[in-house]
Amino acid sequence: MNALEHRIPPVALSLFIAGAMWLASVQFPVMSFAIPGRLFISIALYGIGIVFAVAGVIAFRAAKTTVNPTRPGAASTLVSSGIYRFSRNPMYVGFLFALGSWAFFLAHALGFILLPAFVIYMNRFQISSEERALSSKFGKHFDTYTQSVPRWL
Repeated sequence: MNALEHRIPPVALSLFIAGAMWLASVQFPVMSFAIPGRLFISIALYGIGIVFAVAGVIAFRAAKTTVNPTRPGAASTLVSSGIYRFSRNPMYVGFLFALGSWAFFLAHALGFILLPAFVIYMNRFQISSEERALSSKFGKHFDTYTQSVPRWL
């Protein structure tokens, strides 16, 4: 297990990335650019993000399993219904859509560059260790699930 795995809760990481996007837009205004309809795009992406994240939480609550991403071994149920039929990580997809919304709102090049950084960090330090824990706990059922449902979308 890597020292960074599960150290930064995904919500905190999302807020950190959002803050870095804003700081970059303030510090390097020359990298800003015009995006026609950016407010509409931002609102739409944010709405999609909220739907994904809330649907993920609702599915976990309905299954009476933990929503705490820092303790994946505490999962009591493998949730594969509802939004989890389309994404193995809808809450993280929701955070990514929200960050994408913020990037469009800021209309700044560095904001868009930070989106892949979020995905890379989440894949390496959050999702891969969650998947190891779930595979260990749910075995073949989880392995079959991962073959039929994508990690993100």
